[in-house]
Amino acid sequence: ELTNDIDLIWRNIDPLLKNMHLEATVCELADVAGAENFIINLQEAELPAYLHYHNIDHVRDVTEAAMRNANESELKDEERMLLRTAALYHDSGFTISSRNHEEHGCTIARESLPRFGYSTEQIDAICSMIMATKVPQTPKTKLEKILCDADLDYLGREDFYDVGRRLYAEMQERGLVETEREWNLIQKTFLENHRYHTVWAQQHREIKKQEYLQEIYQKLKR
Repeated sequence: ELTNDIDLIWRNIDPLLKNMHLEATVCELADVAGAENFIINLQEAELPAYLHYHNIDHVRDVTEAAMRNANESELKDEERMLLRTAALYHDSGFTISSRNHEEHGCTIARESLPRFGYSTEQIDAICSMIMATKVPQTPKTKLEKILCDADLDYLGREDFYDVGRRLYAEMQERGLVETEREWNLIQKTFLENHRYHTVWAQQHREIKKQEYLQEIYQKLKR
């Protein structure tokens, strides 16, 4: 009991220990697993079939990329929790409409997350991350930058063309593109204007992305 008393005293005196305790308490208050199950089930059930790219596989891919990037950053437990939640929610607005889906995703977050114990401040941070992914991306905070880079992680990965084919098929079904040349012109413009925001992505994705851009230049010359 003496040990527990001493631990309690130091936890309240030492700012670092006190902050760690408060952070742990904040994370424990939120039912993260409940929120995760809710949003995954919602998207699996209600994302339209024509979304060959913006589907549950993309959601899981972005979440994995975000957490991989987070492992290289000095994030607190609460920050990791908020980042993971934002990644899982970031395209949930497609269950309502492809137009302004980021705004719709924030609506879903604001309506559902209070039920899982998330505070207003935490939900605000999550919605800011979701809105930052809107193209052209406008991340300001560390977490927003990580999520934005995770959302377009595939641009500098080995599966760039495989993922791109799914996005091409989706855009064709939505009437946004007709020919492969038109698609390559869109990719060219997008890659030229895209920038990674985190050191991790700049080091691990930018070089390969530039290689793909050069390959697309060559395709357009043929």
